[in-house]
Amino acid sequence: MTLNFQQMKSIIEGLLFASGDEGLDAKQLAEVLELDLHLVTDLLRDMKLDFKRKGRGVQIVEVAGAYQLTTLAAHAPYFERLAYTPSRSSLSQAALETLSIVAYKQPITRVEIEEIRGVKCDRALQTLTGKDLIEEVGRADAVGRPILYGTSKQFLEYFGLSSIQELPDSTSFQGNLDLEEETRMLFDRLGDQKQITFEDMDKRGE
Repeated sequence: MTLNFQQMKSIIEGLLFASGDEGLDAKQLAEVLELDLHLVTDLLRDMKLDFKRKGRGVQIVEVAGAYQLTTLAAHAPYFERLAYTPSRSSLSQAALETLSIVAYKQPITRVEIEEIRGVKCDRALQTLTGKDLIEEVGRADAVGRPILYGTSKQFLEYFGLSSIQELPDSTSFQGNLDLEEETRMLFDRLGDQKQITFEDMDKRGE
């Protein structure tokens, strides 16, 4: 069966919808459609422009090498209303600071995080792990083989990053740094780029 361009795009849209948060990379799409990889890449680029030009409520984004359908950042307040429940809790300042440290110093152990923050961080790590913002990425080559933490794919998706290399530049964390101010600055800078602010993240509890 010979497909025209519109049919190809329609199939790709359906495949991306079916793949959900996992998404599909261009190679996978090319294999399923039995098309040339370069053609699929061109179709995805055209679809991105089509969605934007037509004012669609979804967009195609590339996250960690995979393409997926997502909603628009500008519509976030409406999704917050839809998703809100009384049990939804926000991230504490400790959790936000811990997330900043993990993002910029990963892979990192709990002890190393506590040395930077100057306080225990067990609860913050449990919260961030529970919300799938960070994850265990290995074990350190040290006594006791402590767990190494890093940011997750969910973290990249939340901020619309293709990879961790897209994080804003930051000075190295030091023990005498005002972490509260540094954390606010980091998330505000991410917000400037991705239409998400420090306060938004705190309110969402994600």
